[in-house]
Amino acid sequence: MPLSNAVDGFRLAYDDHRPHGSPEVAAVVLLHGWPGDRRDFRDVVPLLAGRCRVVVPDLRGFGESEMPDGTAPADYAAAAQARSVLGLIDELQLGPAVIAGYDIGSRIAQAAARARPDLVRALVVSPPLPGAGDRVLSPDAQREFWYQAFHRLGLAEQLLDGNRTAVRSYLEHFWSHWSGPGYVPAAAELDRLADVYARPGAFVASINWYRSGSGTVSMSLAERPLAPSERIAVPTTVLWQEHDPLFPRAWSDRLDDHFADVQVRSLDGVGHFTPLEAPGELADAILERI
Repeated sequence: MPLSNAVDGFRLAYDDHRPHGSPEVAAVVLLHGWPGDRRDFRDVVPLLAGRCRVVVPDLRGFGESEMPDGTAPADYAAAAQARSVLGLIDELQLGPAVIAGYDIGSRIAQAAARARPDLVRALVVSPPLPGAGDRVLSPDAQREFWYQAFHRLGLAEQLLDGNRTAVRSYLEHFWSHWSGPGYVPAAAELDRLADVYARPGAFVASINWYRSGSGTVSMSLAERPLAPSERIAVPTTVLWQEHDPLFPRAWSDRLDDHFADVQVRSLDGVGHFTPLEAPGELADAILERI
């Protein structure tokens, strides 16, 4: 497992899948969500292998990526995470690459496209996306987004960080509650994630995303319609799931205020975890953007 060059002191662990005998192929970068890691794409990579170069990193604060001492929540925010992803694209000479992501990986992909559109061929993302606005404060939404406020409390660290039993139960709640009716997270994979997230300091590193103000509630309340020149310019495919309790499909109605070139497709029967619940549909959407 290689580590990237340091960006802001962070080195990302990543997998690099190169087609044999095809040095000049398009590149794809896959960005995982919370509470996951780069193995979120274990069913997608085989569908892309041989057609393109596929790079899958652990984001800052996740998996096997290094967590340097003395970091602050701002070091894990969307813009900071995007700097590491763009640094990896530069280092491996991947650009322009298709960036695909879901959950926080979606937000980071969007931040990367804003910062360096020259390095991004296209985006393929599932929610979160801009457009929720103050609808995120509705009673139904607040019943789902409670965890983002909880993650900003010191109590989250006291109850969970380094406590494997508590961490496993906590992660299982989200993997079960956010998934669609046809998907059941494997116990062995939950055990593996519990081992990763229960290392001392690892859980806090993962929730620094929310402590930095990058969570959906914080970002949605700061939204405003953008002028055409401010919208994300790279071609974007949005895969919107039917059974994601966090992001109802009605929230897709304002995407044209934030993207210059966007297509929205429905993933029927699918919950929050797009790479694991709909790997074929995700791979097909990526290959269309190569």
